[in-house]
Amino acid sequence: MDHGLGRPGFAVIPVLDLRGGRVVRARRGERSSYAPIETPLAKGSAPEMVARGLCEAWPAATLYVADLDAILDRAPPDLAALKAITRACPGIGLWVDAGFADPAGVAAFLATGLGRPVIGSESQADPGVAARFGDRAVLSLDTRGAERLGPAALHDDPALWPRDVIAMTLAQVGAGQGPDLAALGAIQARAPDRRLYAAGGVRGPGDLRALREAGIAGALVASALHDATLSRADAADLV
Repeated sequence: MDHGLGRPGFAVIPVLDLRGGRVVRARRGERSSYAPIETPLAKGSAPEMVARGLCEAWPAATLYVADLDAILDRAPPDLAALKAITRACPGIGLWVDAGFADPAGVAAFLATGLGRPVIGSESQADPGVAARFGDRAVLSLDTRGAERLGPAALHDDPALWPRDVIAMTLAQVGAGQGPDLAALGAIQARAPDRRLYAAGGVRGPGDLRALREAGIAGALVASALHDATLSRADAADLV
């Protein structure tokens, strides 16, 4: 599948962070300070409005949704917001991180048909949860600076990883510092048969080109779209 970057298999995946039923602006992974988003892409911070704006700003096939109430407070997934997003963007697939930490929660979400669950390493006690669901789930290897979040075994053993793996560098989210190509390369070298997605730091089309040339499968992007350093015009140029 060509997700608009000009080479089949490279996906640009816009991101929505939800808190209290609204979309918030992510900065350096400091989640307690996230405020409702103000963006030229939408009037207000309602999930369906921001989702529609992101889909108009980039020809995406997938949206990534981080449900911060579920991740931080162990609240149930915000199914109403997810349904509103899918209605606003027909045909779009969702990757959803809602703090899934046990097989029952993952299975219950899969039964809703609202998207693929993202198993965040930061939420895990059992390193084997993601492996139980194979390619129906996505794994997020979460780091904050040099700290690897979650079980060491999950970071170290590619046998526990599904096909699609996100390298989530929380300290670089919204920081405008560029993706950590060295860290991505180290993960890629350990599991060259996995599809690796970069999350955190993408500033514009130059970073996307660098990731593509490094063999990365795609990138999760938010700030660059809201700040218009990345736009649909860039997708056309890269094609």
